[in-house]
Amino acid sequence: MKRLVSILDGNTFLVSDQRGDVEPALDVATGLFSFDTRFLSTWLLTVDGERLRALSVDESKAHRIRFFLVPGQPTHYLDARVSVIRTRTVGSGLDEELTVLNHAGREVSFTVRLDMASDFADLFEIKNVRAERGRATATVEPDGLRLTYQRDQFRRETVISTSSPGQVDERGVTFVIRLPPHGEWSTRLRVGTVVYGARGEDVRATLPLGGGRTPLAIEQEQRELLKRAPKLDCDCEPLRTAYQRSLDDLAALRYESIALGVRLLAAGLPWFMTLFGRDSLLTGLQVLPFLPELVPPTLSILAGLQGTRVDDFRDEEPGKILHELRYGETAGFEEQPHSPYYGAADATALFVILLDEYERWTGDATLVRRLEFPVRAALEWLDSYGDLLGTGYVWYETRNPQTGLQNQCWKDSWDAISYADGRLPGFPRATCELQGYAYDAKRRGARLARTFWQDPAYADTLDRQADALKERFNRDFWIADREYYALALDADGRQVDALASNMGHLLWSGIVDESKAPAVAAHLLGPRLFSGWGVRTLATDQGRYNPIGYHVGTVWPFDNSFIAWGLWKYGFREEAGRICQAMCDATGYFRGRLPEAFAGYDRTLTDYPVEYPTACSPQAWSAGAPLLLLRVLLGLEPQGEHLIIDPVVPPGMGRLELLDIPGRWGRVDALGRSRDS
Repeated sequence: MKRLVSILDGNTFLVSDQRGDVEPALDVATGLFSFDTRFLSTWLLTVDGERLRALSVDESKAHRIRFFLVPGQPTHYLDARVSVIRTRTVGSGLDEELTVLNHAGREVSFTVRLDMASDFADLFEIKNVRAERGRATATVEPDGLRLTYQRDQFRRETVISTSSPGQVDERGVTFVIRLPPHGEWSTRLRVGTVVYGARGEDVRATLPLGGGRTPLAIEQEQRELLKRAPKLDCDCEPLRTAYQRSLDDLAALRYESIALGVRLLAAGLPWFMTLFGRDSLLTGLQVLPFLPELVPPTLSILAGLQGTRVDDFRDEEPGKILHELRYGETAGFEEQPHSPYYGAADATALFVILLDEYERWTGDATLVRRLEFPVRAALEWLDSYGDLLGTGYVWYETRNPQTGLQNQCWKDSWDAISYADGRLPGFPRATCELQGYAYDAKRRGARLARTFWQDPAYADTLDRQADALKERFNRDFWIADREYYALALDADGRQVDALASNMGHLLWSGIVDESKAPAVAAHLLGPRLFSGWGVRTLATDQGRYNPIGYHVGTVWPFDNSFIAWGLWKYGFREEAGRICQAMCDATGYFRGRLPEAFAGYDRTLTDYPVEYPTACSPQAWSAGAPLLLLRVLLGLEPQGEHLIIDPVVPPGMGRLELLDIPGRWGRVDALGRSRDS
């Protein structure tokens, strides 16, 4: 499998091979992208007609990368007379410095060629050959090339310029250079991306940051953000590396929203570089003890885009929180419903949960009061549109069978929800974790109503509803003879009896009866679900189990972080520590950057976690996973004006110390040690 490398700043990113080259691809998201459009689909360098090969790649910065290259094919002994260094950064576009070094003791001529093209593909269409709907043109300009795509009022441009004179044609630029002995030549290439709005100007130009930050400004902004995060000092090197990498990636994944001009977290590179309701809310829960300032913009924009009407195409309903917001051509022409799309049954409850957890950490009552009516609308949705069958549970079934999502829980691939024998249930479906989230949202909504909105009657109603839901859920979802919760209920109220990781989320929601919690913990850490590297999405003896199936056997770091949190909450400290340790071990094999998912093979079969071939990386909630795991290890829990610290550091991990934890109590330190240290 060809290894790809990437750099990013917010939702502008570039994916290339290890030479820095981009070749046209319809099955892989390679190229330069911004706001869901590919602005470069070809960016290919040759010297004297030869492709280059990589000696080394420096990927130490999220937004900058450097390639060290030589021409020709690899040999046992290579005495190259020329080498090339490509240094590139991304911001509102791409900046690349190209340096050619002559290592010969004589003057040498070289022909340097850079092929350039853009198909202006919508990110949704990368995997599909599409019929051309707009018109693409290439215009040679004095210092470069302008590539334009237009379809009615939808217009995008790629503007390429160079600091050195060259022979520009519609397919690229050629430089003929002569270098003295041991001399060098450099040129700077600038690739600007233009997202035209209705007024014929780049819509990003009106945003607070102007869409044109320099690499220096990007680095400065990220440094300022990371300076405000707590400092980790620990004996566990993989955890230390993962913590720093996670903070770097979270800083790099922030982008400036066209809708409101606020900084939001993109969900994951390459497919999800935009606002996702579920992903942003769960990531917010993960980062709260570390970077609480990331949360208010997310809550505010989700409240501002909350559903107000019934729209079958977009799965929109009053009170519902969006799933996904896209900016590309297919969304603009309503070929896809993502402008925005509301096909998530969990984001609405998670919205309430995050606001309450945010206030518990920060004491920000102003935001709670400002969002009172969006929270009330969200809680109303749970009992109205969310309860499709009127049974007191949250169900989902898309209103848009043509282009809507079938599964609207976090496991949203088509085959993710199944019976133990592999059959797929019909619709609507009520997955177990949706009920846990609804229960938690009602409990937290009651606290907000009682404490901040001076509405004790409403609070009492929500508490009564939560009590009834917990009793009903533990009766209807519990499979008594197998001692675990069903993955879901089908439309007839029958249990969808697969053993899956979803029930791990029930623990952190608090809906699990205390008497049933030990059996749940035993299953989660048992050999069918726990691989040794983490909890699998689906148990090994289930009909659809596949260790490299997207939601049917892989291990998801974000999933494991919430399972560990739930185990900690129910007092299963040793079990929570085992998951934390397994994830820490895995980070060492991913250079500190946990991917979206990795294979579910048992640890006895492999000395390292096996990569999932199309996993997003970096991904926001995977970057957030080490942070939530660190919270679990140190046992951090807000309680009124105080921070409770109850560590659960597993053997061999040694000392953990987190300094300057922000919150309503000021900034405090937390220390934990494993018992053998």
